[in-house]
Amino acid sequence: MKRALLVLLACSSLYVASAQTLKTPAPSSTQTIKQEFGLGSIELSYSRPNVKGRKIFGDLVPFGKVWRTGANGATTITFNEEVTIGGTKIAPGKYGLLSIPDQKSWTLIITKQTDVTSPAAYKQSEDLVRVTANAESTTNPFETLTMQFEDVTATSVNLVIVWDKTVATLPIKTDIDTKITGQIEEMMNGDNRPYFAAASYYFDNNKDLKKAREWAQKATAQNPKAYYMFYLLARIEAKQGDKAAAIETAKKSIELAKEGKNDDYVALNEKLIASLK
Repeated sequence: MKRALLVLLACSSLYVASAQTLKTPAPSSTQTIKQEFGLGSIELSYSRPNVKGRKIFGDLVPFGKVWRTGANGATTITFNEEVTIGGTKIAPGKYGLLSIPDQKSWTLIITKQTDVTSPAAYKQSEDLVRVTANAESTTNPFETLTMQFEDVTATSVNLVIVWDKTVATLPIKTDIDTKITGQIEEMMNGDNRPYFAAASYYFDNNKDLKKAREWAQKATAQNPKAYYMFYLLARIEAKQGDKAAAIETAKKSIELAKEGKNDDYVALNEKLIASLK
C-alpha cells in the first residue's frame, strides 16, 4: 500500500512539472516610463517591437489605418494633472494613445479607450483629441520602437515616437502659473510665508520683479547667513537695472559663501559682479 502511494505521488509530481509553462523573453518587451511634468507627472506604457529586417511603415504598419502605437497590448498614457494637447484640455486620468501613420504625416490620437489592440476595436466617438504631426526622417534608424519625453520645461514637453527611420512628435502643455500664483497668494496670508520660493518663481518666470525683490529681501532678513538667498536678491536687483545694489548684495553673498565654504556660490557671484561692470 505504501509503495503504491509513493508511485502515485511520484507520477503526480512528474505531471505537475510537465504542466509548467516554459518562460521565455517576450518578443516585444514592455516599457513603462514616468516623467515629472508641471506640478504632476505623465506615465506611458507600451510594447516595443523590433524592425528585424522588415519594412515597417507602409507594410508591417499600414498607412492610413489605426495603429496601437506598439505591439502586443494597448498603449496607454496617464496624466495626474490637467494637460492641454492640440488646444484641448485633458482631465487627469488614464487614456489610450493611438496613431494613424502616413507617408508625410501622422494623426496622433488620445482616446478614452485604453484597450485598443486592433483597428476593429477602435471607436472614433471615444476620441478626446486628434493632432497632426509631421512624419520626419532620421539618419540614425532605431531598431526598437522608442518613445521618450524631450524638451521638458515647466509648462511644455514633447512625446517623441521613433521607429526605424521615422519620427513623430506629440506636444503636451500645462498651465501651472495660475495654480502657483494662487498658492503664493494664499500662503502669503498665512504664518509660513514662502518668501524665497516665491521670489525665485517670480524671477525665473519674468513676473513682478518689484514683488520678487521685496520677498527676497524678507527672505534674507529671516536667513542672514543664507548666501544663496543673497545671490537671488543680487540677480533680481541686476535684472531691475540697479547695478550698484546688485554688486553690494553679491559681495555680501561672497562673504557668506566663503564662511560656508561654498566655492560654487563664490564663483557665481564673482561672475555676476563682472557682468555688471
